[in-house]
Amino acid sequence: MIAISAASGALGRLVISNLRTRADVTAVVRDPERAPDGVPARRGDYDDPASLREAFDGADRLLLISSPELDPARRIRQHLAAVAAAEEVGVGAVVFTSFLGAGTAATGMTEAYHATEQAILDSGLPYTMLRHPFYSDAFVPRISDGEITGSTGGRGLNTAFRSDLAEAAANVLTDEGHLGRAYDFTGPLWTHPEVAEAAGVRYREVPDDGPGPMSWISAQVRAGALELQTPDLERVLGRPARTVVSEVLGRPSPQPR
Repeated sequence: MIAISAASGALGRLVISNLRTRADVTAVVRDPERAPDGVPARRGDYDDPASLREAFDGADRLLLISSPELDPARRIRQHLAAVAAAEEVGVGAVVFTSFLGAGTAATGMTEAYHATEQAILDSGLPYTMLRHPFYSDAFVPRISDGEITGSTGGRGLNTAFRSDLAEAAANVLTDEGHLGRAYDFTGPLWTHPEVAEAAGVRYREVPDDGPGPMSWISAQVRAGALELQTPDLERVLGRPARTVVSEVLGRPSPQPR
C-alpha cells in the first residue's frame, strides 16, 4: 500500500490520479470529508502524531508531501512528527517532496526542508528526496493589452508544472531504482522575453510592486538564483517536461519518447 499524505491538496490529488490504476493507494488527509474520490482514505493530521501513526500503519511506501504551513518552526514540528510516525510503524520507504537547495542550505525557505531531510536520514528509513522548484502554475505570464510584463530582468526561471512533478512522484513510488537518491527537479529554463517573443507580443520590464513573496522571488530571479538546470525531472518522467511557452501558446504537452 502506498500512502499519500496531504492528499486533499492540489499536488496530492494529482499524484493519486496518476496512481489509481498502478498501485494500491490510500489518501491520508486531515479532513476525511475532503479526501479524493475513488480511493480509501485515513485521517492523518500533521499536528496529531497519533493520527499519523494510524494513517501510515501498513504502508509499503509513504509520499510525505510537505506541509502548507508557512511558519518554519511549526512546519518542522509537523514534518518531524510525520517522520517519527513513519519510523515507529515501520513504513517501507519515505518519498519526501523537498525543495531545491535543501540538501545543503538550512536557512530561509529551505530551513524546514533541510531539517526534514536530515530527520529522514537519521531515521534509517529507505528514502527518496524529491527537491522541487517553484511551480510553473503560479508563474505563467499573462498577456494583457498586447504585452507581457515582468520584474525579472530577463533572467531565467527553472519552474516546473505541478502535474509533471506529480507524475514524477508517482513514477518514483512505483518504479525500482530510486531509493537512496535525491533528485533536484528543474523544469526547462524560460524567460519572460522568450515567452513574449513566442506569443508575438511585446515584453515590458516593470518595477516590483513592493514588499511581499513575489517581490522577493523576482529579486531572486534577477540575481540568477533560479537558473540551476538538471536532467533529473526529464529522466524520471521519461519524457520532456512541459514548458511555459507551450502553456501560453496552448500547445499539447510533451509525450514519452
